Amino acid sequence: MTQTRTIPEVEKRQQEAPPIDLGGPYVVILYNDDYHTFDEVTAQLQKATGCTIDRAWEIAIEAHTRGRAIAFVGDQQECDRVAGILRAIRLQVETDLF
Repeated sequence: MTQTRTIPEVEKRQQEAPPIDLGGPYVVILYNDDYHTFDEVTAQLQKATGCTIDRAWEIAIEAHTRGRAIAFVGDQQECDRVAGILRAIRLQVETDLF
């Protein structure tokens, strides 16, 4: 004779996912291109971010050697503003949640 075993019902619990905070830092990523000079890129970076010429040069060099660089970190609205200024001379940039 075989015994029939039953599995007790497991109470199903709905787990609440932790809240997603989309307000946290965004970044503007600058991509390398072969169309703009370093002077053009550094001047536009200074205009967009308010950084020093030395910092703008570091960002431009990183984008040139690595293919991309984080040009700015801030909230979404600030990053959209900075990206818009960089795009004004057709630099390739994107904003993303960090």
